[in-house]
Amino acid sequence: MIYAKQVFRCFKWLERLGDRLTGAAGPVFVSLAVILLSIGVVCFFEIVQPSLPLCWLSTPICVLIAVNMFMHYFYVCTITPGFVLDPPRQPGSGLLWAKKRKTARNRTLTGVRWSEYMHITKASVTKCNRCGEMRPERSHHCRIWINQCVGLHNERHFVLFLVYLDISAFCFAIFGWRHVLLGLGWFDEPWTFYSPPMAFILTYILAVVIFLAVLAMTGWHLWMVASGETSVESQDYEHYRKLARGRGETFVNCYDLGKGKNLEAFFNIGTDGYPFYTLILPLRIMPYTDGHHWARKEGYESHRGVRRGEELTDEDDE
Repeated sequence: MIYAKQVFRCFKWLERLGDRLTGAAGPVFVSLAVILLSIGVVCFFEIVQPSLPLCWLSTPICVLIAVNMFMHYFYVCTITPGFVLDPPRQPGSGLLWAKKRKTARNRTLTGVRWSEYMHITKASVTKCNRCGEMRPERSHHCRIWINQCVGLHNERHFVLFLVYLDISAFCFAIFGWRHVLLGLGWFDEPWTFYSPPMAFILTYILAVVIFLAVLAMTGWHLWMVASGETSVESQDYEHYRKLARGRGETFVNCYDLGKGKNLEAFFNIGTDGYPFYTLILPLRIMPYTDGHHWARKEGYESHRGVRRGEELTDEDDE
């Protein structure tokens, strides 16, 4: 957890530096991310991928990982999180949209089986200081990665982008080290690739750094999803737990339905949701709820251990 917090502090420092230099950190980081990802993919498929064993098997897998990485980043940057004044969304059609399971196709809210442990309640509303839009609770603004709010309709794509980015960087680091030595002249072999050796070496170093940094972010986000929290809520809940302990009470997160149910609801998979292949194919799906209502523990309308007036507002963006 300490490792993850240090990584986030580093990203926040970079964000503030970008704002001071350009006045618009979000677009700068998004453009830089697209450029660096493209360079990394070109170097991998030109230099590393042809040397992998079982090309007939490894090539489709590598292509699938790269496509997932780019598509989920495209989704998270272009799909709005779902603002209060937006019209109700309907599932799309075509190759990019997954089909619901037959048991869930006629349900207004799909994804998890509602039981005695959870029920639907209305969501509160906050205003994003950056976007200027009214948004349901559990949304927040993110400049450093996607330059817009993260919420119901695009947070799933953000987490999956982190997963596939980390897998891509790991593959680059594991399978590309010999070509780094080749570029440094350790072997008596010519460099026969179009990409300059120094460009490949710098890209390899960047891949290793990204793997270590994003690994912390990915693990932290998946743990928060399993805990029924968002990144902003995770920070708020630490404050709530201190307040509750000071009164001899215990803070209870009303959104925490259990690790398994939380993951099912977030990714909208399982018996009453979409098929599991939506996790390995870059397809769009509808969330389990409309964003104006959220699943909470049975008997909970709000968090336990937090009194009226003590809840923090999302005034600062991520």
